[in-house]
Amino acid sequence: MVFKSDIEIAQATTMAPIGQIAASIGLTEDELEYYGKYKAKVDYNLLKTKYKDTPNGKLILVTAINPTPAGEGKTTTTVGLGDALHRLGKKVVIALREPSLGPVFGVKGGAAGGGYAQVVPMEDINLHFTGDFHAIGAANNLLAAMLDNHIQQGNALGIDVKQITWKRCVDMNDRQLRHIIDGIGGKMQGVPREDGFDITVASEVMAVLCLASGITDLKERLGRMIVAYTYDGKPVTAHDLKAEGAMTALLKDALKPNLVQTLEGTPTLIHGGPFANIAHGCNSVTATRMALKLGDYAVTEAGFGADLGAEKFLDIKCRLAGLRPSAVVVVATVRALKSHGGVPKAELNHENLDALEKGLPNLLHHVDTIRNTFHLPCVVAVNAFPTDTEAELRLVEDKCRELSVRAVLSEVWAKGGEGGKALAAEVVRLCEEPCPEQPTPEEFTFAYPDNTSLIYKLNAIVNRVYGGAQAVLTPAAQKQAQQLFDLGFGDLPVCMAKTQYSLSDDPTLLGAPEGFTVTVRNLKVSAGAGFIVALTGDIMTMPGLPKVPAAEKIDVDKDGKITGLF
Repeated sequence: MVFKSDIEIAQATTMAPIGQIAASIGLTEDELEYYGKYKAKVDYNLLKTKYKDTPNGKLILVTAINPTPAGEGKTTTTVGLGDALHRLGKKVVIALREPSLGPVFGVKGGAAGGGYAQVVPMEDINLHFTGDFHAIGAANNLLAAMLDNHIQQGNALGIDVKQITWKRCVDMNDRQLRHIIDGIGGKMQGVPREDGFDITVASEVMAVLCLASGITDLKERLGRMIVAYTYDGKPVTAHDLKAEGAMTALLKDALKPNLVQTLEGTPTLIHGGPFANIAHGCNSVTATRMALKLGDYAVTEAGFGADLGAEKFLDIKCRLAGLRPSAVVVVATVRALKSHGGVPKAELNHENLDALEKGLPNLLHHVDTIRNTFHLPCVVAVNAFPTDTEAELRLVEDKCRELSVRAVLSEVWAKGGEGGKALAAEVVRLCEEPCPEQPTPEEFTFAYPDNTSLIYKLNAIVNRVYGGAQAVLTPAAQKQAQQLFDLGFGDLPVCMAKTQYSLSDDPTLLGAPEGFTVTVRNLKVSAGAGFIVALTGDIMTMPGLPKVPAAEKIDVDKDGKITGLF
């Protein structure tokens, strides 16, 4: 059977003018800034004016098992769930992360949902969209330029060029830029030094934009960012370089969330931060808060599995922004669980109950984490594939029932919102009915309290979220931990940079390994964002392209029609 590609489905859809979508949730023409017919930015100041006293809707977090080559469909499920809630008569607004160009042209080909559960215009969303990421890159690199210029012009602050922590960035996977030497060619070309690039979405500027509550908070956070240390070990900030004002000017419009729609016309805010394995990995606080004010239900997602995206959403975003989810959806597929059970990708289409049983602990671990570490009610969404058998689906359902959690078949890829009604009904039940078998949102707790040491927080995440034994710090990381404590940053939450493929820091350890340690090789403070980044294993903040990049299949014809985006 031949299926339409994602882009073919999207291009066949007749979109409503974005003003019409905005009007359905109470936004007026004067409150929008149009980017063509089908995209608009929404003024964040509405949260402090028009919607100041509007009660929040229910916050629904969508997360997933550890990803596999078989695919899980987290964004697809998020979009389909929003459409399904809409079909049930609920006033719903979806809040998504924006795709990064690096993986779009590298390994993914696009990240706007899939099948009949997509956000549109998908080509725009997957490519330049409204230019937010370019603004983030420009602000990041302006700071880098001002830093190097300060050193070139006499270095009045006494910056040690061997202790510069700020990197340049570009929104493209490019391993060639990870480690470079720049400033060569003579005195007038700058000061020679080791340098490097991060992918834009791993930049602290991205996290700052996502966590800022407004323009003033944005500027203050930018000013607090540490870019280097002096010869006597004192931190140098963007404020010391007098950079935060100009950076804020570049980011002024990027701070406004972007309004688009699903294939079924459900309002969707897309804004910020896609990478949870190397960064914060959530959409902006502003977009989430706006979705909560504009809808009775706000459906949002966090990056990769619950060990990464959900942990950061709950431990960082909810902690810093005062958010509390009403329910959590954990997405899984039978195919992905069989992959965790050791089945090669080429053999996933065949029924294999033994492999499924071996892989199920990965799902059950994430469910247990949501329920017993964070104390939130949850439901498992089984993203349906035609090759799933009745016996396989029953096994998943039975194992989840043992944890007093329902596993609901989601068919949103094939059927859109209609295929997500059962999932939507369970989400509504968790939010609106007493569920004695589930925790309540009022019981929500973090994986670690605020007033604990950095080592305690690292171990808490490894123990209570990953299921491992402990975090092990390299000698360099131990020294950095002491330095961060001495500088007064010991109380900040932790942002773990870890492989997405395993609960451990070893991508080959699938399923639910036990007794492992997680090696922390580097610790650095993101003082503007308000957390400490812990780099584990061999995770990198600048990915590379695969042997066959997705870019090889992306093209545009003589009429300007794009192909190859999924």
